[in-house]
Amino acid sequence: MYGLINKSIEELVKENFGDEIWLKVLEVSKIEHDFFISSEAYDDDVTYALVGAISETTKLSPSDILLSFGEWWVLRTSKEKYGSMMESGGSNLKQFLVNLPVFHNRVMLIYPKLTPPEFKVSHIEESSIFIHYFSKRQGLNDFVKGLMLGLGKLYDTPVIVEEVENEGLDQSNKIFKVSW
Repeated sequence: MYGLINKSIEELVKENFGDEIWLKVLEVSKIEHDFFISSEAYDDDVTYALVGAISETTKLSPSDILLSFGEWWVLRTSKEKYGSMMESGGSNLKQFLVNLPVFHNRVMLIYPKLTPPEFKVSHIEESSIFIHYFSKRQGLNDFVKGLMLGLGKLYDTPVIVEEVENEGLDQSNKIFKVSW
């Protein structure tokens, strides 16, 4: 993952728990980076180690950390780093979610080595949509749920995010029903 992810995790921890806890997270994680360069690619294990260390240090579950980080990513990082791109996604939550499948195509212009997830949409209704999430990375479902919750807050639209049973689909394909 790009350093921007890890820098954003650092900002989340520092703002919510303070600099001392961040230093403890670095110690517990045993990663060999004191800082992250946004445009540099890092091994995914670095990000997973940070989440594990945050969990151990704060006693929050990895699930809660990933949910919070998903919201943080939308409300802070993406607004600051991709403001105009986020604005071009749509004027309301439904429009943004319908346009979500093409979002990473635009991000890949900025980060050419990016290995992004893929999103598809289906079951588009007046007040709900199914988001199909495909990724080579395991264990990030709660992050995706957090993204959807963050988008709801961004568009001032309360949402409910449910994981839909994906019987018969491989584990790299998750389906979320987002209702508002």
